[in-house]
Amino acid sequence: MRRIDRQVTEPEQIRQILDQCKVCRIAMQDEEGLYIVPLNFAYQWDGELTLYFHSAKEGRKLDAFRKNPSVAFEMDCSHQLIEAEKPCSFSFLYASIVGTGKAEMVENVAEKIEALEKLMLHQSGKAFSFDEKMANTVAVFKIRVSSFSGKAHL
Repeated sequence: MRRIDRQVTEPEQIRQILDQCKVCRIAMQDEEGLYIVPLNFAYQWDGELTLYFHSAKEGRKLDAFRKNPSVAFEMDCSHQLIEAEKPCSFSFLYASIVGTGKAEMVENVAEKIEALEKLMLHQSGKAFSFDEKMANTVAVFKIRVSSFSGKAHL
């Protein structure tokens, strides 16, 4: 990271960024080339960071994961333009997390239900319950994060 002064390393600050961000962009590669997609997400951080997503049950994204589970991801929030008299003096406030990991399908129904409940809570701030029938209408996948870094200019 070039701007070490903007690096975020404190777990509480990283958790604040994760809580505030609502969209995570996932980059992958398949036989057609590079592919990036923005998705709503939830997370679990218990010494290891895991990101959860829901999806249609078929499509390019899932096909790509099945062939090559290596992914990169990015999320950002707290956007604000800081204007100045001179164009080169403008700045921008933000917080972000970038990283890499392995994507995998969540097949266990209990984990799938838990992931969907986390997604709804993270996105809406409200607790919802899912049953097996509801969970089986969508695909759920997770990214087991192998490395990530946080950065902020606030």
